[in-house]
Amino acid sequence: MAPYNNSFKVSGLDLQPEWHVVDAKDQTLGRLSTEVAILLQGKHRPTYVPYLNTGDFVVVINAEKIRVTGNKLKQKIYYRHSGYPGGLTEETLEHLLGRAPIRALKHAVKGMLPKNTVGKNMLSRLKLYAGHSHPHSAQINARPKTKVTEDKSKSVVGKKSTSGHGVNASVKIETSEPEVVESVVKSKPKTRGASVPIKEETPKTKSKTKISSSVAKATLKPRRRGTASNPESSDAEPTTQDSPEEK
Repeated sequence: MAPYNNSFKVSGLDLQPEWHVVDAKDQTLGRLSTEVAILLQGKHRPTYVPYLNTGDFVVVINAEKIRVTGNKLKQKIYYRHSGYPGGLTEETLEHLLGRAPIRALKHAVKGMLPKNTVGKNMLSRLKLYAGHSHPHSAQINARPKTKVTEDKSKSVVGKKSTSGHGVNASVKIETSEPEVVESVVKSKPKTRGASVPIKEETPKTKSKTKISSSVAKATLKPRRRGTASNPESSDAEPTTQDSPEEK
């Protein structure tokens, strides 16, 4: 049989989003929106999965200078409804670009993303600006981050070196643990031996209580003539009876 190979499964720790800057000047609306949607979904990477947000951040500048082919500035109409009767409004692309130049490109990209919570998170990574400037220069010029596992190992080594303890310090800590356990185990028989005389005294207290109860019962019984009050005095009766015969 052919050997079975475990496939690689992408997790949230493996995701490292990047930042992209796209200039929309003199670019077609549909062509540009497809490229932006691919970057937001992460389909340009081999680690793409549909159940995670594997995409990157996209910054689009000069959104007001986008162009369309043909006579779409007047023919393309956007509809929206307020929810009330007669609340339907129509707006052409030319009027929309003059009122809100960002909304046309955002509407086109939103229609190309999945309609679920993952798609909402992808759309939140889209940054649109009508002009040439944007406030994301710090994120774009930032250095790429290393993996979390490598950073943790480096930070631990740095703490050991600064504190003055090397590898031997960790060995001492590990070897000191069995000594503590042995001391606890050795101290247990001492505590048990101290409780032995207490157990020996307990039967004495019980016997005393039994004797006292028997004596109490004997005292409650009615006395008869010619009998002793205590059973121990019955042994002395023959001596008292022999005394008149001798007389």
